[in-house]
Amino acid sequence: MFIIYWFRHLPQLELNRSEWTPFIHNAWFRQHYMKFVYVFLFLVLSIPFQMELGFSKLNISFLILIGISTFIVHEWLHIVTVYNKGDMSLTFTRVFFWLHTNAVLSKPRFFLFMSSPFILLSIIPGLLSFFTSGEFQIILLFICWINTLYSASDIFNSVLILKKPQNSKFLRGFYKIDSVR
Repeated sequence: MFIIYWFRHLPQLELNRSEWTPFIHNAWFRQHYMKFVYVFLFLVLSIPFQMELGFSKLNISFLILIGISTFIVHEWLHIVTVYNKGDMSLTFTRVFFWLHTNAVLSKPRFFLFMSSPFILLSIIPGLLSFFTSGEFQIILLFICWINTLYSASDIFNSVLILKKPQNSKFLRGFYKIDSVR
């Protein structure tokens, strides 16, 4: 049975550390990972001020509603990619919400889990904005921008996933390489 633990951590699992390797090998990078994400967040936050994207032309209540709706769809896209694969937990620290699962995910599924919200809510609206104008273009750019903020850690993780071998399996910050059959 599929369970979502709201604002609680999943029950602890015993992992065989001889089989499972930390997802981020380098201890220094693992310790400072979030600092890189925060620098990226700062850079993304500065985009509207650098490019004058015109978000101020829209009603602030409307922008808040779009931001909340984008967040809900972002998390839903994460959930739908691992639905019925294992239990999930939604927690938060500082400015980030974290979605964890106790399912063992293949490299393609884990990449889809991490990157689908960024692709569907940042890249596609960003590309579509080139073919529109006026308020609709501003709305698309806002969705693209706010979702890039939500996806900051996902973007880093997606790049790290791509660097792992094709036959990798992922579980809670660890991975192992399955033998080729």
